[in-house]
This record gives sequence, structure tokens and C-alpha cells, in this order.
Amino acid sequence: MLVLRRILAVSGHLGGCSAPAVSPPPAFFVRALQILAPPGPVRIQKLSAPDDGIVELRLERPAAKNAIGAGMLQGLRSAIEEVETDATAKVVLVASSVPKVFCAGADLKERRLMGPAEIRDFVNSLRSTFSSIEALSIPTIAVVEGAAFGGGLELALSCDLRICGKDAKFSLPETSLAIIPGAGGTQRLPRIVGRSRAKELIFTGRRFDAAEAVSMGVVNYCVPAGEAYQKALELAREINQKGPLAIKMAKKAINGGAEVDMTSALAVEEECYEQVLHTQDRLEGLAAFAEKRKPVYTGK
Repeated sequence: MLVLRRILAVSGHLGGCSAPAVSPPPAFFVRALQILAPPGPVRIQKLSAPDDGIVELRLERPAAKNAIGAGMLQGLRSAIEEVETDATAKVVLVASSVPKVFCAGADLKERRLMGPAEIRDFVNSLRSTFSSIEALSIPTIAVVEGAAFGGGLELALSCDLRICGKDAKFSLPETSLAIIPGAGGTQRLPRIVGRSRAKELIFTGRRFDAAEAVSMGVVNYCVPAGEAYQKALELAREINQKGPLAIKMAKKAINGGAEVDMTSALAVEEECYEQVLHTQDRLEGLAAFAEKRKPVYTGK
């Protein structure tokens, strides 16, 4: 604490004191700022070759079991915006750096300090953030080890694919708090597991394990505990080898056609197919097939 006070005194941030200008700042002060700066609750990292194109979003709020508060929400929004503007991003992994927990849901300690209007704004923002994840043009994979409760499960449901470890636990417990899932849970879960099963899970708020999650289709794969990331990375690598424009159009066709009648859905598919018909990647795919070699796609 004494060292910290001395650092703050030098910078002029202690007790309103004005320190004389120092140019350049002392090296020890710069190093201290780097050490003292708190890490963000969401870390974004681009993997290097041979995994160029794979991006990780890591939840890193261990003291709160990755509970989603204002800081976490802002971190998610910033990370999504960064991915959206990155032309080199092809697949996103949403994972946790906290052992035995993916995300414990909303930060109820923060929630208790909010008034009704603040809660409404926060939940609306959380809902739109998860919708932004769902709307990303590239595939997203949730890597679930441990608990995925409430908003944590809603976050996973907003991803295209979900991989979990054998020890994963899931629930939407909001009705136990006299509220409902408000960040997409009442809409995405029925579309995945069916209306009747979703009603059961939401009405009771009960927890279900990894085996049941697989059987209901909540997750695509269940692997031994601690191996979910590796399985997700394998899937990401497989996707990463495909034509990036084709992957984007396939996702757009599936998502766009899911909510309309078959005639309209086939029109969506036709429109998306047209987008890949005149690309260099399509010609490269045909050439590679004829020459019995691995294609080299450029996204053009």
C-alpha cells in the first residue's frame, strides 16, 4: 500500500495534489501502471498459424464465477464489435478461463443495486448482445466446462455450436427468482429442444447434466471433463479449412430460412447460393478436386 501511495503521489492522483510535470514519466511508474491495471473480464485472442482465422473470446472474471455484470457485458460487446470488423476472422470460440465454470449467469449482487428502469436497460442490452453473437456472419462455438446457468446458458444458446465437458451443468433458474429468462432463453431453447421440453426446463428451473444436454440437443458433443476446448478447436480447424464465403452463406441460409415457410426458405437458399456462384473460391475448389490436392481458399 505504501508503494502504491508513493506511485499515486508521483502521478499527482493522491489527495488532489498536483505533482510537477515529469517528461518523460519515470520508467518505474509506467511498469507499475501495467502491473496495477486490472485485467478485463473478456479477453479476445487471435490464434496464430496454422490456426489463423480462429478467434477466442475468453470470459475471465474468476471472483464472480464469470457472472455477467456491467463490465462483463461491455467486454462482450466490445469483443463482438472487434470480431465483426475483422475480415480475417473465420471461427469464434467462446470459452472460460475460470476452472469448472463457464458462466454463472447474471451478477445478482449488482442487480440488487439497480432500480426497475436500470434492470430493464441492462437486460435489453444483454439480449441485444447475445443477438449480436447469433447474428455474426461466421460460426461460433461455445466451450462449456462446469456451470452454465441463467445468462450463461443463454450465452451458449446464442452460439451456433456447443461443446461441453462431462461435468458440465446447465439450467435456466430464473422462475425461482420470480422472473423469466430475459436474454433469449425463452426463444432459443424451444427452437433447439422443442416447445414442451423447453417449458419443462424453464417452468421448473431445474438443473440438467451433460448427458441430458446431449440427448436433448442442447449441446453437439459431450467429451471427458477438461477436453471440451480441444474438441471445439478440432471442429474450428475443420471449419477453417472450408471456403469462408461458403460458410458464411450456409449460416445465412440456415438462419434466414428457419423462421419462414419452405417456399420462402428455398428463396433464401437460392439467394445465398448466388453469392458463391461467381467466386474465385468456387473455381479453386473445382480445380483442387480435379487435381487431387488441398484447396487454397482466399475468401474471394
